Amino acid sequence: MILPAQSPRRFARLVVTVGVFAVVAAFAACGDGEKSANTPSTATTPSTPSTSTQTPAPPPPAGVALDDAQFTQASGIFFKQCAGCHGTLRAGATGPALDPATMQKRGTPALEAIITNGLPGGMPPWGKAGFLSDNDVKLMARYLQMAAPEPPGLDLAAARASWKLIVPVAARPTKPQTTRDWQDYTGIILRDAGKVAIFDSKTKERVALLDTGYAVHILRSSKSGRYFYAIGRDGKVSLIDLWFPTPKTVAEAKGCIDARSVDGSKYKGFEDKFVIEGCYWPVQYVVYDGLTLEPKAVVPVPQETFDTKEKLKEVRVAAIAASHDAPVWFVALKEAGFVAVVDYSKPDFPITKKIEAQRYLHDGGFDHTGQYFVIAANMKNQVVVLDVKNEKFVARIDTGVKPHPGRGANWQDPKFGWVMATTHIGEGKLTIFGADPAKRPDIAWKVVREVKLPTGGGTLFLKTHKNSPWVWTDTTLSTDPKSARTICVYDKAKGKLHKCFEAASWGRGVHFEYNRAGTEVWVSNWDKKGEVIIYDDKSLKVKKRIAGSWLVTPTGKFNVYNTANDIY
Repeated sequence: MILPAQSPRRFARLVVTVGVFAVVAAFAACGDGEKSANTPSTATTPSTPSTSTQTPAPPPPAGVALDDAQFTQASGIFFKQCAGCHGTLRAGATGPALDPATMQKRGTPALEAIITNGLPGGMPPWGKAGFLSDNDVKLMARYLQMAAPEPPGLDLAAARASWKLIVPVAARPTKPQTTRDWQDYTGIILRDAGKVAIFDSKTKERVALLDTGYAVHILRSSKSGRYFYAIGRDGKVSLIDLWFPTPKTVAEAKGCIDARSVDGSKYKGFEDKFVIEGCYWPVQYVVYDGLTLEPKAVVPVPQETFDTKEKLKEVRVAAIAASHDAPVWFVALKEAGFVAVVDYSKPDFPITKKIEAQRYLHDGGFDHTGQYFVIAANMKNQVVVLDVKNEKFVARIDTGVKPHPGRGANWQDPKFGWVMATTHIGEGKLTIFGADPAKRPDIAWKVVREVKLPTGGGTLFLKTHKNSPWVWTDTTLSTDPKSARTICVYDKAKGKLHKCFEAASWGRGVHFEYNRAGTEVWVSNWDKKGEVIIYDDKSLKVKKRIAGSWLVTPTGKFNVYNTANDIY
C-alpha cells in the first residue's frame, strides 16, 4: 500500500514507537535555516518559514513513494530528529519549511546530500557523523517529498487516562529522609536512554537512575526544590521526589504528543501547587495538580500571529517561565509571536493577556532582577525583552544568526554594569547586551560587546554563576568534529575570550551547570559512550570524569538550588 499521508491512528502508533533509532539528535539541530529550502546552502541570510495552511502536496515522483512500513519508520525518525526545528507539520520555525512541493523540486540526490553532510546554520551531518545509516538517509530523502502525517489530538480525558499516581502524597516523607544535601543534587538527562540520573554534587555519587519520558528536554525544580519535573519529547511529565533516601518517581502523566516545556507554580501561597506542560502538539497547554500530576485542564492556545493576524495550523508552546511576583506563568507561543500570561489563581487557568513579542519564539530566562524576561526569536535573529512585572513589551535586539541563549546568563561587566548574553546556532558569536535600565538606561537592551568564537557556529548554550569569573559556551552543532567537542571560556573582568579547549577526544561538548556554590562546572560529552566532565571553575582543570555504560547521550544538567531559584 502506498501512503500519501498517515491517519491520526497511524501517527499515534508511530509516536509511541519512536524508539526505533537510538541516535543522537540535537536540542535545536535544524535544517538549512540560512535560507528557504530551495536555495543554495551557502546562503547566510535567514528566511521566514511559512506557517500558514499548506496546499495539498502533489503526488510524489516515480520511485519516491513509500509503503506503509517505510512511511511509519520514516515518520518516527522525523519525530525524533527533525520536528523540533521544522515543526510537526513541517511548516518550519527554527528550521525552514519542508513542504513536499519544494522538496520534490530539490530532488532525492540533493536531499540525500544535505541529510548526509549537514548545512551551516545548525543542521548536523546526520549521515557523515554516523547518526543515520545510508538507508536511513535515503528513506528520509524520499519521505520529505511526501505529504506530512496528520497528527491526532489529546484531550483532557486522554490525559487523565494516562495519569499514574505511583506514590500518594500521604505515603511520602514529611521531611527529607537523607543526610545528603539534596538541594545540591544535580539531575542529568540521558537523552536517548529515556532516563534521568540524580547525582550528589558534593560527593559526585549517583543516588538514583530513573525512567522518564522519551528524550527528556529539560528538568525544572519546584519552588521548594523538593520535586524535579521532567518533560519528555513524547509529552510525558514525570514528578520526581528528592526527599526519599533514594529519589523516586511518584507520579506520571501525558498531556501532549510532543512537548518541550514544563514548570511549576512559584508565587507565595501557591508553591508546588500546580504544574504546567506546554505542547508542541497538539496546540495547547495542560495544567496538573502539583503534588499528584492529576490533569486539571487542557487549554487551547491562540492560533493567530501577533502582527499579520494570520491563522496558523501549528502554534507550539516554547519556553515557560514561572513568575515569583504573581500567580502566573509566561508562556511563549512560538509561531504566533505572543507571550501568553496564564493565571493559575483563576478557575480553568486562563490566558489573561497576550504580550506581543516576535515570531518564532524559542528559549529564554530572567534578568538579574527578575523583572525582565528575555527570550530568543531565533529565526528573526533577535532576542525580545518583556517587562513581566508590568506585562508589556520593551525591546527587540538584533544579536546575530539564530540566537540560542538557553536560559541566558547574567553578570556585571566592569564597563557596562549588569549585562546579559546569547550565543547563536547560526554563527560563532557571543553577543552581550546591557541589562540595567535603572542605572544604565543609555545602553539598556543594546549590544555592547560582540565576541567572535574561533570554532564557528553551532552554539547551543552558555552559563555563568555569580561566584564565577567566567562565562562558558559550547559549539555543539558545528559540522567539524573537533569544534563540536570544543568549549570556550569568556573572562568577565577583561571582557574578552580567555581560552577554548576540547572537552574530550570524541563526542560533542554540550550544556553547562554549576554546583550550588558556583565552584564547579559540569559539562556533558554528548555521545552514546557519554561522559560528564566536572571542572574546577577557578583553575579550569578537570576534577572528575563520570563515565559508565549507563551514561548514554548525557545532555542537560540541572542543579536543584540553581534551577529552583533561577540562578544563571
